[in-house]
Amino acid sequence: MDAAVFNQSGGAGRATAPSAPYDPAYDPLVSPTPGHGRDYAPTYWIGTAGEPPEDDGPITRDIDVDVAIIGSGFTGLTTAIFLAQEYGIKATVLEANRSAWGCSVRNGGQAQCASGRLKRSQWIERWGLDTAKKMHQECLDGMENFKELIKDIDCDPQPGGHLYIAHRDKVMPVLEKEARLLRETFGYDARILDAETVKREYVDDKEACGAMHEPEGIGIHAGKLAFGYLRKARALGATVHPASPVQGWETRNGVHHLRTPGGIVRARAVGIATGGYTSNSLHPELKNRLLPILSNSIVTRPLTAAEIEACNFRTTQVITDTRVLRHYYRLMPDNRVQIGSRSAITGMDAPQKKYEDFLIRDLHRKFPALEGVQIDYSWWGWVDVSHDMMPRIYQPDPAQTIYYALGYGGNGVMYSAQAGRRLAQWIAGRGRELELPIFKSRLPFPNVREMVEAEMFAPFRRFGQWWLYRWYHLKDEVL
Repeated sequence: MDAAVFNQSGGAGRATAPSAPYDPAYDPLVSPTPGHGRDYAPTYWIGTAGEPPEDDGPITRDIDVDVAIIGSGFTGLTTAIFLAQEYGIKATVLEANRSAWGCSVRNGGQAQCASGRLKRSQWIERWGLDTAKKMHQECLDGMENFKELIKDIDCDPQPGGHLYIAHRDKVMPVLEKEARLLRETFGYDARILDAETVKREYVDDKEACGAMHEPEGIGIHAGKLAFGYLRKARALGATVHPASPVQGWETRNGVHHLRTPGGIVRARAVGIATGGYTSNSLHPELKNRLLPILSNSIVTRPLTAAEIEACNFRTTQVITDTRVLRHYYRLMPDNRVQIGSRSAITGMDAPQKKYEDFLIRDLHRKFPALEGVQIDYSWWGWVDVSHDMMPRIYQPDPAQTIYYALGYGGNGVMYSAQAGRRLAQWIAGRGRELELPIFKSRLPFPNVREMVEAEMFAPFRRFGQWWLYRWYHLKDEVL
């Protein structure tokens, strides 16, 4: 793909300078910013989305704006869309690198009816049944919002639901209990399928010991969706400025002075939508409140009819398995298989080929007929995980007009659109109307009571993550 160029005048159009090289070892816990004008990661989504849409070029002078959004991914762009559509506010979106450069073009393209990492039964344990039911309705509303938002975006949707495959027999009772809760308590038509039914009617995943089928779930082309959001936001009057990382932030007399390489953006309100690419140095409010985790993904060449038959792919629904270190996979519209899972611990280790090899091994374990199939795309990206496994869309300090939507934990393809709507609601002064816990509290620190002031904890998080991954592997595969 040719490097894009930016229009230095600030108007729509193509650019004058090539992008900086892609940085494969970027690490949000180490790097002060995600970079400056860097090119896209070599993902399937970017390789097949077509030419990126026009943008508004980098910031080239000091400007005053009503609302600045930091981050031009799914969340930032949908926030700009809803600010314009519902409140008549035209936002200024700042992006460090190229538009939708981060999580939004490195995910698995799975839009599920979920928010964060917790199941409905865990919502009940944490908040009680009444709140859990309201959270479930928030997810249902989010799915409808997502469907409405993408109906005029050509993003290769694959509807039909979500297949949650039990990778071991011992998981089936857990799925059966959760499916019963979803049907009887939430009125959500989750069904249990035995192993024979899964392999005969859906897909012959050799690990499948059964599955839970959820009625809501859509696969999308992440690159086409991101580019569609970009076009829609700009058509509504938002401006999107790539190669404009926020390298300094001061708040004076209620106005936020965001320093970029080309000039200072003075904003009356700021929405943070930086996902897994949130630097610890962006703002003190965010320091150590997220644990960024790497996820790897590969995409095969297009399969032959014989290979599809050998794997018995009879569905294009989105699929995940029940591992803690879960796999997410599906048959794509062009007959490729995409599969992803967890990866390295640090950005420095991410480029090691062994992580791609691990994922190829997992693909072969599920689908032996694909052993030796060519891998056309391989990449990795950061996922924003909150320390209590649930997102927050919140104004952390009522005295400051700073808002964020973060912490999706890998379930952001759908919920980012709903989060963008909620973040717009906060920015427009309507956020206090929101009642759910994810709208009423900050992103927590790890071990909230004792770690609030313990900045010394940060260097040890990755060591703890290393041990946790080994425990999860034992739990998934051995115990």
